[in-house]
Amino acid sequence: MLVMSLDVGTSSTRARCFDASGTGVPGTDTQVKYAPITTPDGAAELDADLLVDAVARAIDASLEGCGRRAEAIAAVGASVFWHSLLALDRTGVPLTRVVTWADTRSAPAAFDLRAALDVRAVHARTGAPLHSTFFPAKLRWLRQTRPDVFTRTHTWCGFPEYLYARLTGQLRTSISMASGTGLMDQVEGRWDRTMLDVCQVTQGQLPIVDDEPMRGLVPAFAARWPALASIPWYPAHGDGACSNLGSDCFGRDRIALNVGTSAAMRIVEPIESSRAMMTPAGLWRYRVDDGRSLVGGATSEGGNVLAWSRQVLALPASDEELGRAVAQIPPDAHGVTALPFLAGERSVGWHAEARAAFAGLSLDTTAPGIVRALMEAVACRLALVYERLAPLAEAGHTIIASGGALAHNEVWAAIVADALGVPMTLSSEPEASARGAALLTLRALGASRPPPLPPGRAVTPNPRHHEVYRGAMERQQLLYDKLVGAHLS
Repeated sequence: MLVMSLDVGTSSTRARCFDASGTGVPGTDTQVKYAPITTPDGAAELDADLLVDAVARAIDASLEGCGRRAEAIAAVGASVFWHSLLALDRTGVPLTRVVTWADTRSAPAAFDLRAALDVRAVHARTGAPLHSTFFPAKLRWLRQTRPDVFTRTHTWCGFPEYLYARLTGQLRTSISMASGTGLMDQVEGRWDRTMLDVCQVTQGQLPIVDDEPMRGLVPAFAARWPALASIPWYPAHGDGACSNLGSDCFGRDRIALNVGTSAAMRIVEPIESSRAMMTPAGLWRYRVDDGRSLVGGATSEGGNVLAWSRQVLALPASDEELGRAVAQIPPDAHGVTALPFLAGERSVGWHAEARAAFAGLSLDTTAPGIVRALMEAVACRLALVYERLAPLAEAGHTIIASGGALAHNEVWAAIVADALGVPMTLSSEPEASARGAALLTLRALGASRPPPLPPGRAVTPNPRHHEVYRGAMERQQLLYDKLVGAHLS
């Protein structure tokens, strides 16, 4: 038996088949890349139909890699980025592009909501801060700036719901995806009536929440993929939840740390615990499924700071050469204090209007020095998340790190461990989100939990470097307080 896993991110889509042991099938891992549409006013959008085409092309290539084994595919599952918003008309045609989590144009709307609502009560019920990442601010912003679209919208959903509607003809959402909207009551597992009223949308304008699989593809895709035409397609789960499971982080004994385009730290806990515990200020709480919650913090910065550096700085041509240049700079020896908010701030202060800043630049500041300053700045933000998340974890917990930004960058992995001040282990699974979606699909099919992943490389912090980064965090906080303002928490 095989399952196909789709991993849809904001910069690429992967498709890969896994066997019943949770192991990827060689030759079936495919990737299609793209880039968000960004503008100076904070837009970060994707074209919905072009994204569907990218997913379809990834499936094409994965099936080709399967060859005759495609007949053994028993189901399809998916990991898709959380928090995207899309408006559809009565015929299911998009009225907007996919507004991603990184879009900060609704920051003023989020500010208005924070002034009008009980911030702590909303956070306690929905698990989500009032921030441009989530639906309430996006909906308010669209109602204010595009009232014609708001009035014409028949359905509000995210990209995964639109993808499945295009493929299967059915539009519904998983509890995992719904939990990341900021519109769901996390304890009750249903749409929050107060937030719907605030946003001036009805429950009928949102997808039905149902984790049951969809069967049958629309004729065009059934003809294109005969092997997938009659098997179950399980609704997409949030990428963060899938990443935890794909890294074997199933409970409080393991904290998952991921640095991809952005970065996050998360733990899985039973719903019963979620009912008894408040979500710490600065963090969020979503759902893995109907029995488990995901608690954590996410930054808007991660590998995107390196991508930005590549675009605007005079850097060494190869990543290897850049890595050597960065490694030669001692910790915090570049003289630069950075706020890495190129896409606004999420955890822990949740200021969408925040922007990146550098202090301490001088005539002898080098491009690799700026890169190291950004790497260290991201690590310092993750250390703030860890301070709030660690009390929820078991004593003696393990940190499992994943994501291409760390897997392919030993210097950055060491910086993160030094900033946290605790050991971490790099996951041996290079595509944790895809594996997590596969494990959820196998579980739904009744398969037993696959054997654990082999241990990855351990990264041990240097105590002297940790003390250096504690000082760097204090400087970063002073700069933050002056330029951004006090934390909302």
